[in-house]
Amino acid sequence: MSVAVLSLSTFVVVTSEMLPVGVLTPMADGLRISPGTAGYSLAITGVVTAVTAPAVPRLLGAVDRRVVLAVAMVVLAAGNALSAVAQGFGLLVVSRIVLGIGMGAVWGLSAAVATRLVAPRNAALAVSAAVSGVAAASVVGVPLGTLVSNAFGWRAAFASLSVAAVVLAAGLVLALPRLPRPVTPAGADDGAAREPLLRTASVTVGLALIVFLVTAHFAAYTYVRPVLEERTELTPGAVALVLLVYGLFGLAGNFAAGALAARRARVTVLGLAAGIAAAIALLALFGTVAGLTGISVALWGLAYGGLSVAGQIWMTQSAPHRVEHVTGLYVGVFTAAIALGAFLGGTVVESAGITPLLWSAAALAVVSLTIGLLGSGPPPSPRRPADATTPPDHPHETTTTTPTRTPS
Repeated sequence: MSVAVLSLSTFVVVTSEMLPVGVLTPMADGLRISPGTAGYSLAITGVVTAVTAPAVPRLLGAVDRRVVLAVAMVVLAAGNALSAVAQGFGLLVVSRIVLGIGMGAVWGLSAAVATRLVAPRNAALAVSAAVSGVAAASVVGVPLGTLVSNAFGWRAAFASLSVAAVVLAAGLVLALPRLPRPVTPAGADDGAAREPLLRTASVTVGLALIVFLVTAHFAAYTYVRPVLEERTELTPGAVALVLLVYGLFGLAGNFAAGALAARRARVTVLGLAAGIAAAIALLALFGTVAGLTGISVALWGLAYGGLSVAGQIWMTQSAPHRVEHVTGLYVGVFTAAIALGAFLGGTVVESAGITPLLWSAAALAVVSLTIGLLGSGPPPSPRRPADATTPPDHPHETTTTTPTRTPS
């Protein structure tokens, strides 16, 4: 139940971030601004999240993570409520800043908290489940928000997300156990716990790979609809179907990559990078052929759907003694790359067109693959000793115990 509530929270968080994509035109009309100006709201949230996610774990100290997540969802609700009542671009900017703060806290902590809610053998599955809300938001969240907007207006869509965030804030308080500061694993090097994470080679390599790969993805994916409409000449209904296929394959990729990355994180991430590069290149080559376009989009969804969880596991395996900090750093870099990709994509489209954009994105994906091939990956996960047990009262804190004789 705890993991399920956490997953729903990430679902609402990412749906809140991406909702402007589905309601861009009516929102721009309602605020009396251009669609391009309204689209900057996505970049604003991405930048704020990129700053918030790494900062939150450093500022928490011993504060109960359950309370932090609940408060962050209330902040997210406030951001959505401000979007719902905004009458101009100024208040929209404020609302997206508030939303970015809540989003950074929830997304930055969700994967680290998920591993503390289950037995160690189920940690990878818990991370996959928590992060599945990210993939589900593209499949269900944004289309559902668009339907609400079409039926009741774009303001109602933001208001609905605000209500959902408040409900989930209560759910987090009720479902999660108390989660104080994580316990440093027995035998962990205290010096390593103080050393800057960027001095860890596998962390630096993983983050560099993520920057190029996520930038490549969002540079191209932001304009996938024009590709499908202009090059493939699909009808709006067919475009919706193709994007649904993308989302469904993304969900499958999320859980498949989580299981694979738990054993071989580096190999899994490199495979996903190769898949994204191949999918975008295929779309650039055969984007005028409907059948091959569908295959390309399905491959793209499968590969990108697994990237968030596989990259997360790469990070936690690289710094197992500092899971919260490395997760916050990872989410910050990830969301900054989203904003960078959307900005670069728009720049290339305006100056050169759709096809050069696709080839540029494919090239960036190849660069990320090269970084991963030449750099070092995370060390393999240590096997738990046979006598390692998890205390029944606190399944999220793992210790190794040795049987002792109790004196009479």
